[in-house]
Amino acid sequence: MTTTEPAEGRETPAPTCYRHPKRDTYVRCTRCDRYMCPDCMRDAAVGHQCVECVRVGNKTIRQPRTVFGGRVAIRPVVTMTLIGINVAAYLGELVRPGLVAKFDSLGIGLVRADGNYFVYDSGGSLPGYRLAGIAHGEWYRLVTSTFLHLLPTQGVFAIAHIVFNMWWLWRLGPALEEVLGRLRFLVLYLLSGLGGGVLLYLIEPTASAVGASGAIFGLAAAYYVTGRRLNRLSGDARQIMMLFLVWMVVSAAVTSWEGHLGGLLTGSAVAVAYAYAPRQQRIIVHVVASVGVLTLLVMLVVLKTSQLTTVA
Repeated sequence: MTTTEPAEGRETPAPTCYRHPKRDTYVRCTRCDRYMCPDCMRDAAVGHQCVECVRVGNKTIRQPRTVFGGRVAIRPVVTMTLIGINVAAYLGELVRPGLVAKFDSLGIGLVRADGNYFVYDSGGSLPGYRLAGIAHGEWYRLVTSTFLHLLPTQGVFAIAHIVFNMWWLWRLGPALEEVLGRLRFLVLYLLSGLGGGVLLYLIEPTASAVGASGAIFGLAAAYYVTGRRLNRLSGDARQIMMLFLVWMVVSAAVTSWEGHLGGLLTGSAVAVAYAYAPRQQRIIVHVVASVGVLTLLVMLVVLKTSQLTTVA
């Protein structure tokens, strides 16, 4: 901290703060030497600095990174946000059940004005119905379906569908968000969910499904891959994976196994790229792998759509 006092016996105007001209002060920034008032003063290693100098100095500080190159995330913000979106979407379904038919993963079908649809696998139309589904331009279904879940009226498994998916998201998400960083974790989640929807579309386009299971299976694959990479597959981690295998079998028996498998394969591919990329080219490999997987999924959807909509 540097101070300047007026010379004894001389009448000179007191210096003022560079941000608050009406405030007298004799304290100057140790970095830029500007006068500053207590409100603009920040503690520094030596003396005090002004707000601007502190801001500039913070930009030069290297941000801590995770072992896989992401920014360190102290709180699982992305995990909690995803859970919040899923729960909010489910509450929306309870209020307006018709949202499920409008935003599920229907690949191709005929939809009535009330939202009910009649699946089909050939051309043509029916009175009162319109062509709908991913094959007819509703690509958003590949994403929106991953945030919807079975309604209570759709069977005894319905409530367990969202409860277990959200439990697994909370169980796997924070650990992955910690080692991958928020951005990579979010990309992994979204690509896994998309991969599940794409595989269902490729194998059974007349079927419709909802649920975050594809994304959850992708997270489980990443949990295993990153655990192996970091040698963190302890006894507790193995128990988690064994429990997940049981859930995999049970859930696949009553929901879409194609979505589960698609999410598992996509999550595995992305996780391997994230975990085993060379340190020097890590960012490049991560970006190329993420964009490459997304491009592949889009191309598969385009090819399947062309096949379904081409009139023989």
